[in-house]
Amino acid sequence: MENKYLDQIKNLLSPTIEIKITDNSLQEKLNIPKYQSELAAGIDLYACIENQIEIKPNDKAILISTGIAIHMNNTNMMAIILPRSGLGHNKGLILGNTAGVIDADYSGTIFISVYNRNNAMSNDSISIKPGDRIAQMIFLPILKPTFNIVNDFSEKNNRGDKGFGSTGI
Repeated sequence: MENKYLDQIKNLLSPTIEIKITDNSLQEKLNIPKYQSELAAGIDLYACIENQIEIKPNDKAILISTGIAIHMNNTNMMAIILPRSGLGHNKGLILGNTAGVIDADYSGTIFISVYNRNNAMSNDSISIKPGDRIAQMIFLPILKPTFNIVNDFSEKNNRGDKGFGSTGI
């Protein structure tokens, strides 16, 4: 295999991600993303905010800055922002956009859209303090297929076009 391809494979399996601090005014409240355990898939992202924020139940989603931007150095990578399981399950804090995609060519500050899914009739506000872990980010390889318009697919299978519930419930 050519060195060029070996370098691409190495960069995909063990990439170097550049992190830029985008909000120097809050540097004392900034936490750099990190893995919380040796086998963790996601790195935690932290709220880079000046003051505590209260999110009322079922109020509109709000954007919270992480105070950082990233550069992946690889056009075949992307990052996905996902909720932290404990926050969603225990407190009702979820992402306002379900999951966030960071494309390889995005170089701006990473913001997290958060939403309090608790019942609007409850008083279950959620407090976000400066430096709180609010989401996690996972890096993934991406495939960019070519597309062929066809009249019939080249292979058939038993399922075919049977959709919702066709394999059991």
